Amino acid sequence: MHWTRLLGIALLVGGVILLVMGYTATDSLGEELHQEFMGRYTDDTRMYLIVGGVMAAVGLVLTIFGVRR
Repeated sequence: MHWTRLLGIALLVGGVILLVMGYTATDSLGEELHQEFMGRYTDDTRMYLIVGGVMAAVGLVLTIFGVRR
């Protein structure tokens, strides 16, 4: 297996973990209160969701199209 595919798998797994952490954080009491009064999620939760999505997308692309021979 080529190193780009291994990097892609690692990024995909890391991205999914961050997405799950961000999704779980949206259900916490503090996050729901912040969203109720401010109208949006906290910066930490948004960064988990954004960075996790980007990492998962890049990891998926590297895993699928990582090596062209």
